[in-house]
Amino acid sequence: MAKAKSLHLTWRHLVLASGGFCLLVLAMSSLFSYVTVRHAADIRLPFLQELLRATTAADNDRRSEFLRDNLNAMAVKLGEMQAQLIRIDSLGERLANLSGLKPEQRLQAEGGQGGRGGPLIRPTPLSSAELQAALDALGREVELRGDALSLVESQLLDERVRKSMLPTTLPVALQWNASSFGWRIDPITGERALHEGVDFSAQIGTAIMAAASGVVSDVEVHPEYGNLIEIDHGHGLSTRYAHASKVFVKVGALVRRGQKIAEVGNTGRTTGPHLHFEVRQNGVALNPNRFLRDAQASTSLARR
Repeated sequence: MAKAKSLHLTWRHLVLASGGFCLLVLAMSSLFSYVTVRHAADIRLPFLQELLRATTAADNDRRSEFLRDNLNAMAVKLGEMQAQLIRIDSLGERLANLSGLKPEQRLQAEGGQGGRGGPLIRPTPLSSAELQAALDALGREVELRGDALSLVESQLLDERVRKSMLPTTLPVALQWNASSFGWRIDPITGERALHEGVDFSAQIGTAIMAAASGVVSDVEVHPEYGNLIEIDHGHGLSTRYAHASKVFVKVGALVRRGQKIAEVGNTGRTTGPHLHFEVRQNGVALNPNRFLRDAQASTSLARR
């Protein structure tokens, strides 16, 4: 019953009141959220607990499905890689046969496996641990196959080098029926004498090719051989090319099989232009016919 008083509210008072109310609402909401989420188990809110449980289960299901799909895809890829490895085994086995490897050196002895198959009974997906173990085993198998294929490659390379060092290319693209290897009637003296090579009758200027790869060991003007070239092919094997009109190599030069080294001529002890060709092992003359027959057969196959 006191004396009445009047309050005058300005717009500033209204703004401050509105701001305070908003801050109060925000603080209460934050406190409620913290209490309900952090201490839902203590305050026993069944609805919030069920919501959190459903959300967690859905996330776990999605994560498990994603991992299972990835494991299945990786398992399928692993099967494809194993099938490719089997095909590599078959190819390596054929290459081993071609290269002449001994049975104990072949890929089968390195752990190669043949074809696989059979009915599909109760298939079960691989676990991550099983898949990792299968990948490790596949890695070891790939390493073994790599070593075995390297062995085949080395064998083939050795064979290729060995063949390149043998006189298996015709020194002149002609028949060698002018005079064969062995005892004959000497065309100049008419006496029986040993002919240590074979003769190729050809026109002067016909190209003379190296019968095999090697190093030129001798280039000289010989009283009987005329312009002579000798090529060392290693392991005591050498070839000689005599009566040349022109020589295009020097001592110490490395020549390839089939490389032009000279031209047919009429120098030295001859009755006409031709190439006298010899094959020697440790200085002893060998019959060139067996090498030349292989060279002629290879040339015939190449022309076909």
